[in-house]
Amino acid sequence: MNSLVHAYVAQHAMGSRIVGQALVAHDGFSARYDLNRLSGVFSRPTHKLSGQSYVNKVLVLDTAKGGVATAWMLYEMRARNMAPAAIVLNSINSILVQGAALGDVAILAGFEVDITSKISHGSFVEVDPQARTIRLLAPHELVFSNEPPDGSRPIYGP
Repeated sequence: MNSLVHAYVAQHAMGSRIVGQALVAHDGFSARYDLNRLSGVFSRPTHKLSGQSYVNKVLVLDTAKGGVATAWMLYEMRARNMAPAAIVLNSINSILVQGAALGDVAILAGFEVDITSKISHGSFVEVDPQARTIRLLAPHELVFSNEPPDGSRPIYGP
């Protein structure tokens, strides 16, 4: 089977390659108004992912919302080890790009398809900004370990 059969190419990409579990919803994204940076969950009651943890997850959502608070929010989340692993959007704004750069969060945006309809909620994906792709992983590609492969620190809450 061709490994790119389930890969989707983005117009815009930045950050490091990551593998993680996808949280998917056809909903917008504002780091300031949708996320609780202290508890690590989607906190806006009307958000389709309300109550779910975003920590170390790949967020696959429709569009970026919000303003300048995104930059410091993502930076603070990264400093607390409570940031998403990557943000994948159909459309993005320059403020979220700045926030992702400051918070060291990988991003992909701008697909020829509605990416929220192509990635299943809970699936494992590879986000590769160098290749500008998000790829669904087959079960045989998943390797689980108790040790972080990159030597990263454990995640701590507030």
